[in-house]
Amino acid sequence: VTWAGDRYGYGQLVEIDHGDGFVTRYGHNDTLTVSIGDVVTKGEPIAKMGNTGRSTGVHVHYEVIRNGKQVDPLPFVYKK
Repeated sequence: VTWAGDRYGYGQLVEIDHGDGFVTRYGHNDTLTVSIGDVVTKGEPIAKMGNTGRSTGVHVHYEVIRNGKQVDPLPFVYKK
C-alpha cells in the first residue's frame, strides 16, 4: 500500500503498487482498513465503499495505472 488516506478529488483513497509498473487506486471510500506500507493479498478487504471527495454517490472508483499512465481497467476485473 503506497497511499492510504485523503487525496484531493478521490476522498479516502487506497493506492496499491503491484510491481512491474502496475498501480491500482480505489477512491471515494468511507473507511480504510489498510495503512501505508501494508502488504495486501487478493480478496483482502482494504476499505468500505463510500461517497467521499468529489463524488455524487456511493461507489468504488477503480483505476489502473501502468507505467504512470491510466489504462482501461476492464481487462483487470475478474469475470467468471
